[in-house]
Amino acid sequence: MKKTGMAKSDAKKLMGKMAAPGAAGFAKGEPTAIDRREQRKRDQALGLVPFAVKLDSELVQQLQALAKERGVELNELVADVLTKGLIAGRM
Repeated sequence: MKKTGMAKSDAKKLMGKMAAPGAAGFAKGEPTAIDRREQRKRDQALGLVPFAVKLDSELVQQLQALAKERGVELNELVADVLTKGLIAGRM
């Protein structure tokens, strides 16, 4: 690749970074988004483990509506519902 082609490529990469959602928020003083690696480290420190399941779409909609109604994150709601369900199943 010629020198000018490399310069154009570098310029496109730079422009892409400037247009990224996190870049605009940083300039306005808004909190920046945490990258995935940092979020994974925080989750591990809290003892959280990713746990993927497949659920019926109607059930997911009910969970999302309940989370919104309670004003909590979906992860927190699902953990609460599972905990209560497991406790009730033991009795």
